[in-house]
Amino acid sequence: MSKRILILTGDAVEVLEVYYSYYRLLEEGYLPVIASPIRKILHTVVHDFEGWDTYTEKLGYQIGSHLSFSEVIPEEYDALIIPGGRAPEYIRLDRHIPRIVSHFFETGKPVGVICHGVLVLNALPNKSYFAGRTMTTYPTLRFELENLGAFYTNQSTYVDGNIVSVQLWSDLSAFMRDFLKLVRK
Repeated sequence: MSKRILILTGDAVEVLEVYYSYYRLLEEGYLPVIASPIRKILHTVVHDFEGWDTYTEKLGYQIGSHLSFSEVIPEEYDALIIPGGRAPEYIRLDRHIPRIVSHFFETGKPVGVICHGVLVLNALPNKSYFAGRTMTTYPTLRFELENLGAFYTNQSTYVDGNIVSVQLWSDLSAFMRDFLKLVRK
């Protein structure tokens, strides 16, 4: 049976972070499953760097979620990816997020955290999963990462145990290469 990879997201997910992950997993023969607060067609966003001090945002493509967070049985999945964009700002408030995400840390299954995805980790009541660990994220989220108890590195992609973290969508090829190594183990 093919490995099943859970992708947690919602509206305003960064388009490249969800699409690249989804199709790269399919390419490997895995079954990616997109879960969102409710099962629906999700609206994505395009973040880009156009000479501003921060990124700009435009509308992206739509992508459907396969199930709602309430329907997720985390034991049925072999790994987890949390894409960024603005979706993490609000999906972390969903009451099912701690139950779902904690499972992957309690069992040591691979967890991929892209860019703003680190915000979702702050919803977990048990921050000991991150104590002494090193991770990366979009640089403006350094404090959120350090508040977890993790050490911040400015490397574009970083692997620490079962966690693969990445700063930006432009680093997705390195991220998926490292994430897939963990999934294959």
